[in-house]
Amino acid sequence: MTNARIVLTTMSAKDAAEKLAQQLVERRLAACVNIVGPIRSIYRWEQKVHNEEEYLLLIKTTAEQASHLQAALKGLHPYDLPECLQLAVHGGSGDYLAWLAAEVSSGE
Repeated sequence: MTNARIVLTTMSAKDAAEKLAQQLVERRLAACVNIVGPIRSIYRWEQKVHNEEEYLLLIKTTAEQASHLQAALKGLHPYDLPECLQLAVHGGSGDYLAWLAAEVSSGE
């Protein structure tokens, strides 16, 4: 397993997703954010089933920055309860993983 993490979140608007992605990369909480969509999300919230168009953000970060990223999502995300799922990365290109770690390091 590597130190890399992929954090998932969703947002209802493309422009808001782009703004959040920009903020996360500028703050060095993410090396890269892919915005996928629109996608269809069907979920239960406040006793009701919703069927909504959303955008999925694939946020590339490290284990060290993931907790800071989660805290930032609470403040930056417009949802009352934003999705924040952390997926461990078990392998990948050594050069890419080194780049990812360098881009989110707080020392640069």
